[in-house]
Amino acid sequence: MPSPRLEIRNICQTLAGSPVLDRVSLSVPPGAVTCLLGPSGCGKTTTLRIIAGIDRQQSGEVLIDGKTVSSDRMHLEPEHRSVGFLFQDYALFPHLTVRDNVAFGLVGQPDDRTARLEELLDRIKLRDYGERYPHELSGGQQQRVALARAIAPRPRILLMDEPFSNLDDRLRDRVREETFAILRQENMAALLITHEPAEAMVMADEIVLMRHGSIIQSGSPFEIYAQPVDREAAAFFSDINIIHGVVRNATLETSFGKFPAGQYFDGTDIEIIIRPQDVKIDFDRRDQTLLPTEGDGVPVPARVQRSCYLGSNSIVEFQTEDSMTRIKTRVPHVFLPKPGTRLWLSLPRNRCMLFPCTTQNRIAGPVQKTAISA
Repeated sequence: MPSPRLEIRNICQTLAGSPVLDRVSLSVPPGAVTCLLGPSGCGKTTTLRIIAGIDRQQSGEVLIDGKTVSSDRMHLEPEHRSVGFLFQDYALFPHLTVRDNVAFGLVGQPDDRTARLEELLDRIKLRDYGERYPHELSGGQQQRVALARAIAPRPRILLMDEPFSNLDDRLRDRVREETFAILRQENMAALLITHEPAEAMVMADEIVLMRHGSIIQSGSPFEIYAQPVDREAAAFFSDINIIHGVVRNATLETSFGKFPAGQYFDGTDIEIIIRPQDVKIDFDRRDQTLLPTEGDGVPVPARVQRSCYLGSNSIVEFQTEDSMTRIKTRVPHVFLPKPGTRLWLSLPRNRCMLFPCTTQNRIAGPVQKTAISA
């Protein structure tokens, strides 16, 4: 595995006496995109500003290619760190043309600068727009110019602060793909911050999930999604259904059957989490009896409350007949049963996640046998 291009170790920062970052550590190898993901105020932007050298941490180290650029004893200024920055608002110079914006940070021999400029204009597909000004460009074109300007001096690291948030959904997808391809070609380490899980899943080789100034989990997009560290991490990526139970004799008794309690001791309050797309739906066949299986548990009769079509899939909300539990499901393509339709729901055990119920979770939602989180 290549040595980290960027590494931060135990970064701590406070603002007005309140902790903003608490022992944050991460590394990014060359050619990789790492995403800092989390809600607003979790410390993402502060981390980027410290890496760039705009702010200085109270403790910890920032290293680039194994060399310390910031610590308790020294602080290298931003212009000497070989770090590019792609801002949310692009920050293009309004009085400069596209060509001059991209060329702004270039140094070296004139022929080399010209060659690099022409190469980048070709990559961002704006060679014919070189003499235009930023206000004459679309949002997607402005974003591409900002990217070209940021990578023009060939920085070792590119920091991106929610650079796609000002674009509409369809344009955002295309510009993200173009940006991703250019970053791969440049083989630079990139650190992207966003609060949108879908963007992190598309762009990142590794996702670093932050909460309240700390890193709570890191891993590949699949690992973060499929193996969340807690209920809040699971809910950050999608709607979740929550079923509450208490461990008795190493099992959880629910209307959906028994669940093995794993490592949890008797008496532990547990939340069973399952995503809407993982709930199994069966039709009620009058002349057949649906038998419980070990893998799916006990099928439970439920009535459709509402359904809606989202284009690529359908959302169907149910209420179980026994415990009046509301369950949300997600089904591929078109599936729009009428309200009141009786169907059977079961919870595949290999799709369920078990977490201990914390005091915070109890305060955040209703304390009852079963509950649903929208």
